[in-house]
Amino acid sequence: MKNKLIEIIKKKWLRSIVMTIVLFAIIIAAYIGILYGVKQLHIDDIDFTKEKVYSISQATKDKLQNLEEQVTISIYNMYNYVEDFAYKYANLNHNIKVEKLENLNAHTDWKTNYGITETSAFLVIHTKGKEKLLLDSNLYTMDYTTYDQIDITEEAITNAILDVTTNVKPKICFLAGHELYPQNYFQYLQNSLYSEVNEVEFVDILKKGSVPEDCKVLVLTAPKNDITAKEKDSILSYIHKGGELLVLLDPNLNKTKTPNFDKILEEYGASISEGFILEGDTNKMMYGAPSFVISTINNSSELAKNINMDLNVCMMNPGKITIASQEQLEKKNVTMQILAQVSDKAFYRTDLTAQSTSKISSDEEAAEAVVAAMFTKQNSENNESKMILFANTAFATNMEIPFDTQYYMYAISVYNNEDVLLNAVSYLTQREDNITIRKTGEAVSTYNVSLAQLQIVSAIIFAIPIFIILMGIVVWILRRRKK
Repeated sequence: MKNKLIEIIKKKWLRSIVMTIVLFAIIIAAYIGILYGVKQLHIDDIDFTKEKVYSISQATKDKLQNLEEQVTISIYNMYNYVEDFAYKYANLNHNIKVEKLENLNAHTDWKTNYGITETSAFLVIHTKGKEKLLLDSNLYTMDYTTYDQIDITEEAITNAILDVTTNVKPKICFLAGHELYPQNYFQYLQNSLYSEVNEVEFVDILKKGSVPEDCKVLVLTAPKNDITAKEKDSILSYIHKGGELLVLLDPNLNKTKTPNFDKILEEYGASISEGFILEGDTNKMMYGAPSFVISTINNSSELAKNINMDLNVCMMNPGKITIASQEQLEKKNVTMQILAQVSDKAFYRTDLTAQSTSKISSDEEAAEAVVAAMFTKQNSENNESKMILFANTAFATNMEIPFDTQYYMYAISVYNNEDVLLNAVSYLTQREDNITIRKTGEAVSTYNVSLAQLQIVSAIIFAIPIFIILMGIVVWILRRRKK
């Protein structure tokens, strides 16, 4: 009887162990199966980061929602996170396909065209007729003040898709020959315009003979001297044909006589002051500096009405835009929309020798002065020309703005300066779907796990649960024996 009882106990003990092992095996199998299924289905991860760094931004969704051309993203030797991010595009639009290449046997032309090898890591975004290669180094940039790595994977892939699916790129022409700021000061803006699938050219009208026929937007920046009568006539002709202008002007502090240049602004009933504005509202200045004036773009304007948050622009020593009376605007067949104003505490200064950051007796009131506006000139029934005018050039440049002895930012990178400029170009080129707040690159610190480290981590993940279960079984056996 005693032996039979022991045999029964042993069978129960054995069954318990077997059931525990089976249950553990089922849990592990289910875990592996779920991971495999999620990987194969390419289900988007849940992004808990504040800036949604690992999610497709609304800007990209807006740009690609009407994509009708078949696009393939071919991936070779790239990191898993890049592959996962590529599949987010496939989930976004059914016309985007992703393929992971195991070798380059079928793409020897890429080796010839791009100089890649079997050890290269890259993406190729291609349609039937066009393709663009992105190396792994094209998916990040560096902040050379902090030496942080900035991830630009989404920006690079989105712009590559637009590049291969856009047949006509608007040409943005910067007037050359009279600019106060060297051309390299606009390198950041130029690169951003390229990224938004535009062509950029600096145009000397005296050499070209006229504004190029294919110029979609002519950009005028602060002049160091007046343009010639020929240049003036060429620009006026461009305006009368329906050409669009983006004008970025600093106040005329040196009181340089520019009658020819002034004629361009007069066509729209506008002019720029000789003095500059200082802000008196501490909530409307950057780091307590009254010369760094922060203005919010009019939420009902064409540059912001479809954006569900404020667009703030920061100008450095901006001028004041003077606008002709309503009667004079009507005579010129011009309508005007205010884009940005300063606060009711702002003041206007013409005395350049004054050092005070507070209002002095020689300063004038400048409450709610206009620092950005859009003008539409009706040339004829089916012909109109628009001018978007900002009373500042510096905010559009990669001029370095120091914050301390070690850190600085480019002026164009402050607040929403870059977004405002790109939105202005998008509006002038009739690409309203591109008016948005763009996703900013986030500084990321990467940690590459070695094979040995990966094995250790995997051992910990699986060994600890097994060890706990075995210890539980041992404890249970010991307790049973004591009974």
